[in-house]
Amino acid sequence: MVLSGALRVTEAGARVYRRTWRASVISTFLNPVLFLLAMGVGLGSLVDEGGGGADLGIPYLTFLAPGLLAATAMQTGAGDASYPVMAGIKWRKTYHAALATPLDVRSLVIGHIGWVTIRLVFVTVVYAAIMTAFGATSVLEGLASVLPGVLTGVAFAAVVTAYTARLERETGLAALFRFGIVPLFLFSGTFFPVSQLPDTIEWFAFVTPLWHGVSLCRSFALGIDPRVAPWISIAYLIFWVALGTWLSIRLFRRRLVL
Repeated sequence: MVLSGALRVTEAGARVYRRTWRASVISTFLNPVLFLLAMGVGLGSLVDEGGGGADLGIPYLTFLAPGLLAATAMQTGAGDASYPVMAGIKWRKTYHAALATPLDVRSLVIGHIGWVTIRLVFVTVVYAAIMTAFGATSVLEGLASVLPGVLTGVAFAAVVTAYTARLERETGLAALFRFGIVPLFLFSGTFFPVSQLPDTIEWFAFVTPLWHGVSLCRSFALGIDPRVAPWISIAYLIFWVALGTWLSIRLFRRRLVL
């Protein structure tokens, strides 16, 4: 019953997206190209010629591209779990309408996360194709990096869904992106090795889900050994998926049913 209901919610998300996909064309296709051109090719040429403190051992574009894939998955997952969830709870109240049918809260949450997962597969496959076109990795390794990228995005989607479910006002979402998502994007190893951070805050990067996602994507795409065993990073991201899903179910039930 839960699986059947979840599939219905996922189908509803797909049906809505079929009519609204044009709004995401820029973020899905153009942003990866612009980021890789500006940061990977433009800034990367200066990094490759310069004498910075970090010895990457590979071209900067090659180093950057898998990290951006993980970071893009994080932003996509968090984005789909923030304002759309707030709309379903508070503005459009589509979740109330769904729960007036035989659907239950678990089906609603799992179906929502299922649709976000499908979105993440699409986004990360496009990103992998673009970074392959830029010569940052091979086709097979690029496709391999999709798996940890999707897992990273789902981890953030689950946690942000729970966070959104407890908010009364949307100002909390702006704070989340300003003080959470953006700092993670900048300081979790996407643009430079976290070893370049001060020792007092380097440890913080290691406990962020994005750092583990970046590490996995870079390992899968480039075939380099990560600082942490891959199974540890995978287990850590799965932990956040499970925790976020569990909290989302509890908070949705409290907000929409009780």
